Amino acid sequence: MAASAGAPAASYAAYDRTTSRWGRITMIMGLLLSWAGPAYLLFFSGIEIPLSTIVTAFLAVAAVFAVLAVVEPLTYYPVLGPAAMYQAFMIGNIANKLLPSAIVAQAAIDAKPGTRRSELAAVMAICGAAVVHIFSLLIFVGVLGTWLVSVVPESITEVAQLYIFPAIIGAVIVQLAAYVRQPRITVIALAVGAVVQLLLVPVMGPMFRNFATAVVVLLTMVLAWVLRDRKTVHAGPGDEALP
Repeated sequence: MAASAGAPAASYAAYDRTTSRWGRITMIMGLLLSWAGPAYLLFFSGIEIPLSTIVTAFLAVAAVFAVLAVVEPLTYYPVLGPAAMYQAFMIGNIANKLLPSAIVAQAAIDAKPGTRRSELAAVMAICGAAVVHIFSLLIFVGVLGTWLVSVVPESITEVAQLYIFPAIIGAVIVQLAAYVRQPRITVIALAVGAVVQLLLVPVMGPMFRNFATAVVVLLTMVLAWVLRDRKTVHAGPGDEALP
């Protein structure tokens, strides 16, 4: 019995080591490839770009995305787990495509957040989402893209651009709240988001808006921990917590 119980744990440990090793390698390769274009323009194209311009552009972008670089991993990890995190950040469109796919897959098999089953479900869901996305792009963009744009009325296009992202994110929030089944934390998150967005952002000014997401996430994490339900929740069979 002990040997049979230890086999899944050993297999999962090997899986975790493999995904962590190749995840780091592919992320580093992706980073180097993303630098290849700017590096070519800077060093081999003959375009003379002052260093001050590069530094200014870097700081302008970092002022916005440096916060997300910290907030997004903290936000997505509890749902996706380590292996799916490598996939998600390599593919992109996490909030509006990959995260909803992972949540639906986990809910379908009733996998609790932070468990091995939930991580494996997230990995398979992201693989499926990526395949569907690629084929959709080939068909609806590569083959039918120009024709679809020509037949869709401009009024519908304008409305879609204005409301499609809030509609997707709103659906994800509702879906995630139903998935985790933590009404207390859901209320805390909604209250903190409303206070920051409706009170602090107008009072603090435009500069604070760049850090509003980070403030909401950090405050929600702290308040959820302080005001959490103290009852112990035991994982079911196959729902061992991630290491």
